Amino acid sequence: METPIVDFVRDYAAQNAVRLHMPGHKGRALLGPEPYDITEIPGADVLYAPEGVIRRSEENAARLFGSLRTVYSAEGSSLCIRAMLALVKSHAAEQGKAARILAGRNAHKVFVLAAGLLDLELSWLYGEENDGVLRCRVTAEEVERALCKEDCAAVYLTSPDYLGNTADLPAISAVCRRHGALLLVDNAHGAYLRFLSPSRHPLDLGADLCCDSAHKTLPALTGAAYLHFAASVPALAARAEAAMQLFASTSPSYLILQSLDACNALLAGDYPARIRETASRVDALKARLPFPQRGDEPLKLCLCPKARGWTGDALAARLAQQGIVCEFADPDNLVFMFSPENSEDDFRALEEALASVPAREPIRSAPPVSGVPEIVCAPREALFAPQEELPTARCLGRVLAAPTVSCPPAVPIVCCGERITERALALLRYYGIERCLVMKEH
Repeated sequence: METPIVDFVRDYAAQNAVRLHMPGHKGRALLGPEPYDITEIPGADVLYAPEGVIRRSEENAARLFGSLRTVYSAEGSSLCIRAMLALVKSHAAEQGKAARILAGRNAHKVFVLAAGLLDLELSWLYGEENDGVLRCRVTAEEVERALCKEDCAAVYLTSPDYLGNTADLPAISAVCRRHGALLLVDNAHGAYLRFLSPSRHPLDLGADLCCDSAHKTLPALTGAAYLHFAASVPALAARAEAAMQLFASTSPSYLILQSLDACNALLAGDYPARIRETASRVDALKARLPFPQRGDEPLKLCLCPKARGWTGDALAARLAQQGIVCEFADPDNLVFMFSPENSEDDFRALEEALASVPAREPIRSAPPVSGVPEIVCAPREALFAPQEELPTARCLGRVLAAPTVSCPPAVPIVCCGERITERALALLRYYGIERCLVMKEH
């Protein structure tokens, strides 16, 4: 498969031109990639008005992913999520629907903040009780019940979630179609799912729009992502660039765009076979490990180490001393992400390190039960209200103004406009959140 962006930039770098344009490094090496770091010079195309090399590259990606339209992001899935919500807002207005989205509670904080910026109404799906803040096992039956009660323009799910759990998207998609709601999927962790056999990508399972972070599971630079449109939403696909421009930088990284372009050539070659081979190796590794596990995502391993007397944090620290760095750890979980770039030595090192971990008395503690929050005001009102930052211990009864959670995993325990109850306070303490941004009291 051709790589038009890569080819253009390499040709330009080979010319050794006098660069009287941005960036200021003028192609001279400081870190190494500077000769290939350009701006939107003639011939390089324009990311959100593409007619040349970027357009051709995006069309290549669309063919690979089976989408009606695929748009690149050099600012991760975060930009794609904001664009999806902007498109839902305009779609709702055209359809005479309320600008309301029904969402799984384990949504990324970018979703919550974008909903506040766009003044969208949110209704939450909670899945099973006491499933932790990162996990939200939404069923088609729960979505059906919710849509029968409320007229929502879209349903928004995170699948796979941070722990590797995937939703029953075909069944949920069928419910959404019956109710005339769009299905949006945050597939940031699952770009590679398209290249399994059979495909487990959201577009192939019924999603109307979804975002993929190429950099999370494919060999692309950090920040590389896709926004995909299914054939079911041609009108939204036609407005893709307009939605992205609302939030995007006007100076996209051509290093990131080249990595997306080069990734197309790999995916058109033997890389899908390598993904499937790696998935088989991860599956075999999972079967050999003595730790309980959760999640069904093929390239992610999520251990539940408390059953063998270790918190996720403590086990992660032990592994780090042996040069093994995990993706994420909290008191209950330890997450590892694999790709075809992981060698046999990587697999062997992890397995040997985990086999050497002594079993101890099981830890019986569990995350506090969150419960259904008390919503005091809309997210937008909370985001733009007068605010103050306080120690978490002093926030009981106060209304959260903005999420104060780190990334990863960036899943808000309390959302904008919700009251911090005793249960919420217990969760904030459990996850080590020491300060909150709350609305000022009059």
